Amino acid sequence: MLSSKEIRRGFIEFFTARAHAFVPSSPVVPQGDETLLFANAGMNQFKDIFLGLKPAEWPRAVNSQKCLRVSGKHNDLEEVGKDTYHHTFFEMLGNWSFNDYFKAESIAWAWELLTKVWGINPDQLWATVFGGDDKDGLPQDTEAAGLWTKLTPIPAERVLAFGKKENFWEMGETGPCGPCSEIHIDLGPDRCDKKGVPGHQCRVNGDCARYIELWNLVFIQFNRQPSGNLVPLSARYIDTGAGLERVVSVLQNKRSNYDTDLFMPIIEATSKMSGHKYTSELGNKTDNAFRVIADHIRAVTFAVTDGATPSNEGRGYVIRRILRRASRFGRELDLHEPFLYKLVPVVVDCLGEAFPEVRDRAEHVATVIQAEEVSFGRTLDRGLELFAAAAKRAGKTPTKTLSGEDAFQLYDTYGFPVDLTQLMAQERGLFVDIERFLELMQEQKERARAAQKTDTLLAGLADSDLPATDDAPKYRTDHCEAVILGWIDAAGFHKQGEIPAGIEIGLVLDQTCFYAEAGGQVGDTGVIETRGMGVSPMRYRVEGVPPSNRGQDARDTQGQDALATKTHGQDAHATHGRDARATFGVEATTKVGNTVIHRGKLAEGALRVGQKVSAIVSLDRNATKKNHTATHLLQWALQQVLGKTAQQQGSYVAPDYLRFDYTYPKAPTEEELKEVERLVRKKIGDDLPVTWAVLPREEAQKLGAMALFGEKYGSEVRVVCLGAADQDHIGEAFSREFCGGTHVDRLGVIGGFKILKDESISAGVRRITALTGQGLTAHLERGSEIAEQLAALLQVPADKLPERIAQLVEDNKRLVKQLKTAAKTGGPDTMTEARQLLDASEKIGESAVIVGRLSTTSIDRAREAIDMLKKKAKSAAIVLAYEEDGKVMLLSGVTDDLIKTLKAGDIVKTIAPIVDGGGGGKPQMAQAGGKNPAKIDEALKEAANLIKQKLA
Repeated sequence: MLSSKEIRRGFIEFFTARAHAFVPSSPVVPQGDETLLFANAGMNQFKDIFLGLKPAEWPRAVNSQKCLRVSGKHNDLEEVGKDTYHHTFFEMLGNWSFNDYFKAESIAWAWELLTKVWGINPDQLWATVFGGDDKDGLPQDTEAAGLWTKLTPIPAERVLAFGKKENFWEMGETGPCGPCSEIHIDLGPDRCDKKGVPGHQCRVNGDCARYIELWNLVFIQFNRQPSGNLVPLSARYIDTGAGLERVVSVLQNKRSNYDTDLFMPIIEATSKMSGHKYTSELGNKTDNAFRVIADHIRAVTFAVTDGATPSNEGRGYVIRRILRRASRFGRELDLHEPFLYKLVPVVVDCLGEAFPEVRDRAEHVATVIQAEEVSFGRTLDRGLELFAAAAKRAGKTPTKTLSGEDAFQLYDTYGFPVDLTQLMAQERGLFVDIERFLELMQEQKERARAAQKTDTLLAGLADSDLPATDDAPKYRTDHCEAVILGWIDAAGFHKQGEIPAGIEIGLVLDQTCFYAEAGGQVGDTGVIETRGMGVSPMRYRVEGVPPSNRGQDARDTQGQDALATKTHGQDAHATHGRDARATFGVEATTKVGNTVIHRGKLAEGALRVGQKVSAIVSLDRNATKKNHTATHLLQWALQQVLGKTAQQQGSYVAPDYLRFDYTYPKAPTEEELKEVERLVRKKIGDDLPVTWAVLPREEAQKLGAMALFGEKYGSEVRVVCLGAADQDHIGEAFSREFCGGTHVDRLGVIGGFKILKDESISAGVRRITALTGQGLTAHLERGSEIAEQLAALLQVPADKLPERIAQLVEDNKRLVKQLKTAAKTGGPDTMTEARQLLDASEKIGESAVIVGRLSTTSIDRAREAIDMLKKKAKSAAIVLAYEEDGKVMLLSGVTDDLIKTLKAGDIVKTIAPIVDGGGGGKPQMAQAGGKNPAKIDEALKEAANLIKQKLA
């Protein structure tokens, strides 16, 4: 029996033997494509090739692509666990032709691999083809149908035509698409899981497990535009996809994908942890839980590996949904403590050979998953109690519907994704009012949708045949001559005519010295002007064409006069008063395929396609170069101090500051950060050279060059080397990184380095913000000015400020304590506030609901207030809260007549987690503490709702 590793390897070797280049899988978190939440097909990384935005590096390709289908058109989340073959994460084996071979070869090779190499019985195989679509004006694919009977022994009666839903493949709402031909396998009558269902008939594209799709051959010929229209592409492409999990199941003769060696190690590990046995049955809640957990831990492991982080919006929300769904299914196996993170090493054992990145980042992934499990665990059990109460109410309604308000409260307060609420409701025969939930979720949904919005300026570029830009000058100069090749607006690329004025467009040149935004470095700004007639860079910086958004102040601008003249060889006095014939202000620089797009507006004069111009980069470029080289120094220093666990997760390099995200499970100590700063400054002080070389990717990796995970790299890569004199000595460099950014020539140019802050941005990921060069100088000047002002105000020398301020802080603490003591012992304020709460309280029947916040008081005084309220109200449920020294105190009291319905201890146990606390007590009186005063009002609101529900 072939293992999954052998099957994956065999597929790739079959096609590499037929002149296909092996292309590694792209990350499941797409880079630079906001139209996709996750990679959901093998062709995603080739999208720009299909759209004609960049040329293919190879005429043929093959790989095994990591895919995640959990949102939008392709969403298999709800089906996972219920059957034997649906998954969120899966591998798509695929081969591609980029305007090389087409239908005949793809059909013949698929048949050869399945039947001759893997030995599948030809009599079990069926083929389907596109049957046409009147709405899109597309005829039936008779060509593909004829090729099946001509090139293979399959009879015509086993070649079936189906409609658009089954046999027209589209990546999403827009993008490349085309008719497809699928290969299905008949696994035999005993595999039908719908026996006895009235009206059921086993058939291809039916609804049972007897016939399953093995391989989809997509003939990409069209581009679906935002309007819904289909536009023919300029070239024809082949994109095939065979789900590895299904292929392995067939070749290993398993009844379920989950019974293969891709899943069983995970299921066995889960069984060992839980003590429950997996029996591979359908409709069994325990077995369903095993399947869901095995699937979901693979999805979360790869998503976090590739850069996703659980959050409440966009991709992060999807990952949180999957993780929390798996955590909830763990309850079915009596797994109440965090357990998913313990399965990460098992996933690594199964898939780490094919995808080494998951092995390299396993510790980080486990840290993120464990933190999310712990967070959800704090509220899951209480959330399940609230769900039970809501479900009980829903069961009494005529429509058996759980309200949208209850679903939203479970999401908003307890972190329950709505599909988890739906799942639990379905198990009880209930529905959920999704429409009302969506109304309450509108704000969050809008944020998630915003993350997927397309760039309107680039919307019309599909199949535009954009010219390539030579941007090599960006590494040598910030001033070059060029020719205008055209411009881009929402209608597409224009190759002739006059450039429109006053509106944002994208200008395309034959060559440029502008750096296009990539790798965390911001795109350059500047001007493109008529050759020999432009204003000086100094004027650009001062007058703001375009207006600067880089946060540079006037002093910084003025300080650049000499540098502007020196760098560009222009006389500022001679050019300042000269009117430019034409000036295009570049506000941002981006790249599509191999085309650099200078985004901005024609500010004055006129420009035409074919005209010669001067491209002049803003002086901000110099500061950006310093910050970019500093990020390389910072990564090197972090790994020297913290170890290889500290890996770059992302960065932002701008003229005024740098930001560096890295993986590390805990906060570095102050001493560790100081050592990082010392190492960086030492290298800057040594003024070592910086060089770069273009190398084959494999050679660069052998040299130990670090790559930013998730970035796309070609067969050749640019390696930036710190400490190497030239390309012949890059082995001597102390830092080598894949990088296409701009850098200083020597480290001494950076001028200085200061970490402003280190903070956690998510579980296992931290962020350093730092300054160099003029940004650092300005920061130090501001600090010096503040110190001088404080010294004058406090009338002490500057070097005595720390101890003087420390004394003032201690004096302030002592005075605050004295004031609190006076308030606690003296006054009737607490009682007055309590009586005011009683007067404003709502009544349920004869019982008062007294819930409110007190000014700072003491615990004894608050207890006295509750006793007073009980006596005055006769029948009451009371919750009081106050803040003391940044902490929360919660107290609850219930009169004796109500304790059969409501207990004070239950109230504080329910609301204390909201303020990150806990507590308890007797039915008549209870108290709790918390750490989050910002959530006091939320806790009180929850208390009032709980009391009203119980009393009602």
